[in-house]
Amino acid sequence: MNIKEMKARLAAISAEAKTASNERLTELLAEAQDLEAKIAAAEKREKLGKIAETLEEGAPNTHGEAGQDAEDVHAKNGKTLLAGGKISRKFAVKNELTSSSVLLEKHTAPTLNPAWNESSSLMDRVRIIPLPGGESYERGFVKSYGEGDYTAEGEKAKTAEPTFGYAPMTKSKITAYCEEPEEIGKLAPADYSRTISNSTEIALRKKINREIMNGDGTAGHLCGIFHNPADESKDIIDRNTDLSVSAIDENTLDDIIYSYGSNEEVEDAATLILNKLDLKAFAKCRKANGDKAYTVVNRGNVGTIDGIPYIINSACAAISDKETAADAYCMAYGHLSLYELPVFSDMVIKKSTEYKFAEGQIAHRGDVFCGGNAAAYNAFIRVKKSAT
Repeated sequence: MNIKEMKARLAAISAEAKTASNERLTELLAEAQDLEAKIAAAEKREKLGKIAETLEEGAPNTHGEAGQDAEDVHAKNGKTLLAGGKISRKFAVKNELTSSSVLLEKHTAPTLNPAWNESSSLMDRVRIIPLPGGESYERGFVKSYGEGDYTAEGEKAKTAEPTFGYAPMTKSKITAYCEEPEEIGKLAPADYSRTISNSTEIALRKKINREIMNGDGTAGHLCGIFHNPADESKDIIDRNTDLSVSAIDENTLDDIIYSYGSNEEVEDAATLILNKLDLKAFAKCRKANGDKAYTVVNRGNVGTIDGIPYIINSACAAISDKETAADAYCMAYGHLSLYELPVFSDMVIKKSTEYKFAEGQIAHRGDVFCGGNAAAYNAFIRVKKSAT
């Protein structure tokens, strides 16, 4: 299938999921994640093809092979490699410099290679609540239901009222700022200026992704999944339900899954949030007979462990890291939609050439107003490192 057909299939999966059974949902989720990986790979190939075309259309120079321009050769070789073919190159060797040697002109590539991904996709998976212009948001939830009891004739009925709780989310301001000399935009062949501007948004997303896990809940801060209020009675995630793990073994995933939710059922379609080092530990874990304990499928920042979805977030400490202190929170397992991120303003990126006009500096500033909190009682089971 091409990219258009794969995206169409994803839309069909989404429609089918609305009425599918739990068993079918698991199959649809696996197929959807596989399609997402294939779409990402196809888009990368398409991007490589565009780079090859850019090289083919670039300015010629006189350092090509067999009378051809170097960029024409690179473009041709790039297309050959994309098609699965092979190329051969001739190399000239000079044993010594002579008086006829010349200084070759320095060339700079017209594109920038990006850094490795430094921002988890967790922010895109939680429930975002658009509330433009708002100051605060509160989510009510049921903590528990009452239970009936035997009652004698003529006696008062047993009180069985539900217990409620509330998750407050107040407006928090997150900003990012950077500067660039105006010469970059004027002189550099690659688009450094656009890259610097885009990095401001990446910086904001990095902070929000970390705060979803570790926000301390103080005024002007998000309340993270790992946060415990000073007053235990205000716990949204009961700290007494935390699971302590000393090392990842063949039983760890089952211990997490069966510790989540009520005593009456096992939840499905939940997601494990963890550090990449612990994901590696799951992948390397072996049974007593030497077989792999888990089947880990990697799709960049997300994937599955024995069919259970996971998402990597470096804000989590790692159980498998010997430097991690005892009682440090390392993983969380639950429905990501039960963490709510109210957004009180759009993410705005501004560019100014006036602030440091005399110094010739161009300023980039980004800001967003948002909040965040777990939005249901015991929305997640949290895993921390035990001392032994």
